[in-house]
Amino acid sequence: MYGLVNKAIHDMVCSRFGVEIWQEIKQKAEVDADVFLSMEGYPDDITHRLVKAASVVLNLSPSAIMQAFGEFWVQYTSEEGYGEMMDMSGDTLREFLENLDNLHARVGVSFPQLQPPSFECSDVEEDTLSLHYRSDREGLAPMVLGLVKGLGTRFDTEVEITHTQIRDDGAEHDEFLVKYKPN
Repeated sequence: MYGLVNKAIHDMVCSRFGVEIWQEIKQKAEVDADVFLSMEGYPDDITHRLVKAASVVLNLSPSAIMQAFGEFWVQYTSEEGYGEMMDMSGDTLREFLENLDNLHARVGVSFPQLQPPSFECSDVEEDTLSLHYRSDREGLAPMVLGLVKGLGTRFDTEVEITHTQIRDDGAEHDEFLVKYKPN
């Protein structure tokens, strides 16, 4: 993964729990890097170790950590220079979700080694849709729950999301039922 992800984990932990807690997480994860460079590639294992260590130190499940990170990621990336690109991806939650693969294609111009997940919307109705999530990486589906909630905040939309099909339980891919209502 690119350093931007690990840098965001660092910033989320430091802003919510303090630098001392970050140091404890980093030590428990056996991560030596003092700084993560946004455009630099890092082994996925570093991210997984940071999440696992954060889970232990903060006494939260890895799933809860990933959901919180997903919510944080939406605002974080907007503030880290990707806000304009996000603005071009849709004016509503539904439009944005339908354009996620296009957004990742544009981001891939800056991050040539990017291996983004794929998102597809189906059964789209006025206030619900099914969001299909496919990724080569394991363990990141809980982040999608947080991402959609964070996007709900971004678009001032009430969101209820349910993980209806779970790849870890043998499904071909993860699927989420998203119910939404603009405020």
